[in-house]
Amino acid sequence: MTGRDVARVLNTGRIALGAALMLAPRRTARGWIGADADAPGATALARALGVRDAVLGAMGLHTMDNPQVAPRWQRTLALCDGVDLAATLAVRRSLPPVGVALTVAMAGVATGAQLWAAGQLGKIEPAPESVFPAKRPSQRV
Repeated sequence: MTGRDVARVLNTGRIALGAALMLAPRRTARGWIGADADAPGATALARALGVRDAVLGAMGLHTMDNPQVAPRWQRTLALCDGVDLAATLAVRRSLPPVGVALTVAMAGVATGAQLWAAGQLGKIEPAPESVFPAKRPSQRV
């Protein structure tokens, strides 16, 4: 699997998770934070997190072929997942054990995989048309 493949899978998964948080915030967040997901404030936070994850994933996909931007973007996404991991571990005793285990696994793997993908995406040679503006036909006067 190439760095591009890994980035594509992770970013597509991020979009899917974001959509799930927006469309079914209680059900989706319950797996992570338990019964607290049913509180109106938690629902608002889940939707806000969902839209951010969907946009972050879309930007990850959008920048994948740009060797100057893609590595930085994937490292940024790794940081986001690392914060999810740290935040979950900080309050793990208040969360459902299965939710903690799942989040630690997902966020931990995603953090490492995105850092690896960032290194691989930085090695992609830019296509001439993606770096240089397209030549316009010369105008004859």
